[in-house]
Amino acid sequence: MSSLQASMNAFRGELSSSASRVSNQRRTVAAQSVAPTPRSSTPSAGHNDLKRKRQESSQSIVYSQPADTDTGKSLMTQTFYVVDYLKGKDKPVTFDDIWRHLSIQGADAQTYRHMLHIIKEHAKVEYIPKSGSLPETFRFRPIHDVRSSDELLRYLRRQPTAQGISVKELKDGWPGAVKAIEQLEEEGKILVTRNRKDDSPRMVWSNDLPGGAKINTKIDTDFQAMWQKIRLPPSEIELRKELEKAGLVPTSRIKEVMKSTGKKERKKTARRGGRTTNTHMAGVLRDYSDRRK
Repeated sequence: MSSLQASMNAFRGELSSSASRVSNQRRTVAAQSVAPTPRSSTPSAGHNDLKRKRQESSQSIVYSQPADTDTGKSLMTQTFYVVDYLKGKDKPVTFDDIWRHLSIQGADAQTYRHMLHIIKEHAKVEYIPKSGSLPETFRFRPIHDVRSSDELLRYLRRQPTAQGISVKELKDGWPGAVKAIEQLEEEGKILVTRNRKDDSPRMVWSNDLPGGAKINTKIDTDFQAMWQKIRLPPSEIELRKELEKAGLVPTSRIKEVMKSTGKKERKKTARRGGRTTNTHMAGVLRDYSDRRK
């Protein structure tokens, strides 16, 4: 009996000690979760390194386009520069002049030969072979083979139609086209139309007829007499009446303004009723359809 009592006392002692240990552990965990975590007053080294890397990467990005410095190494790029160089020249140039203009750094003999071959075969470049003591030369091939005032006059006289030549197309291979056109216009050798915006030449025609006669040549006296006999009505009203008699519409005719009669009232359509389903109450319900507005 005494041993049983001793076992029960030992069990109770262990139970109370374990309960106290559990409660102490709970209080410790709660205190740790509530207490704030101390932060360092200075940023960490890793954060500084990351920030520095971002700044360096943002500074290394260049958003502007590179300037056109005529220093492209591609043969196609250099060909574009050659065509643009020849376009501004009013006389043929040698390939040595073209090569000096390109100023390709570190170019070998193979690059020299390739560039020469490309220019000879280019559609916008005219190749002039060597003739006697004259070296081979190159010049720009324009839309119209015109580079002087005399060539322009001969070219206009050879035209089969009176369509005219665009000044913009003449300027394609002739830098002094506008100045020469204005001089020929003052001399009465060509006819010129101009743009309204800046009064610059737009189209040109020859002022000569086939056989060398001028367009503004003197008219025979018989035709002049016939022209003088034609009399115009003395007033605009009579002129308008004559045009209407001839079946023509005069531009000065007063347009008739249609008078509006006001807004047309939209007719209200009667609302159609739906399908009647309560026929069994026909003797009970009353019809109020006559009271609709």
